Amino acid sequence: MDKTKRKAVIAGNWKMNKTPSEAKALLEEIVPAVKDADCEVIACVPYVDLSVALEVTKGTNVKIGAENCHWAESGAFTGEISTGMLKEMGVEYVVLGHSERRQYFGETDETVNKRTKAALAAGLKPIVCVGELLWERECDITEEVIARQIKLDLFDVSAEDVKKTIIAYEPVWAIGTGKTATADQAEEVCGFIRAALAKLYSQEVADAVTIQYGGSMNDGNADELLSKVNVDGGLIGGASLIAEKFAAIVKAASK
Repeated sequence: MDKTKRKAVIAGNWKMNKTPSEAKALLEEIVPAVKDADCEVIACVPYVDLSVALEVTKGTNVKIGAENCHWAESGAFTGEISTGMLKEMGVEYVVLGHSERRQYFGETDETVNKRTKAALAAGLKPIVCVGELLWERECDITEEVIARQIKLDLFDVSAEDVKKTIIAYEPVWAIGTGKTATADQAEEVCGFIRAALAKLYSQEVADAVTIQYGGSMNDGNADELLSKVNVDGGLIGGASLIAEKFAAIVKAASK
């Protein structure tokens, strides 16, 4: 991390876990455990948990994010949630393009781009996920895959809006598998993402963007991963569901 240039951000991605009552109990544990954090702390929770999450974290340093949003302001999109709905609730962040959305729900770079622009237009801060499959890494095309995703997901997004966007590098082969990229592998790709942003925009813009690592970061490996200059935080899956482990990651990012 280089906190002189950009914010360190630890965001929990709860996925499809926790009922509203369970969410309340977990956040009541997390809030006091991270109150002295020297980084941004976010809990991205299921839609049904947003209301209680906002209530429990009101007046604290824990921000609340959603796990997706639609690009249209309203309309015949059964089961979707608009950016305006999230914004009026008080949600600040939204995860977009997560590998599970791409894998199971047909998300494409085009739809990620549309959702990203809609989120930014509404004043939400997107956490845009990119990452390669295991086969793509084995074929040695990680950089080509990442470069393509960055170009397409951020197509027609202004430099000022890119500065408001968080990029989460999630090697797909390390999500929910227990596998983790080494700290050097994470640094290499996060550094490549920053170089790609510099090429598309400018070095000043690239230096301002927070780039998280999102492939099974946990309380055991957070210190090493976050010691790398281009790893500015984490998008945390399983460990975000255990207050003690999530707080330990936040502590590592606060150093």
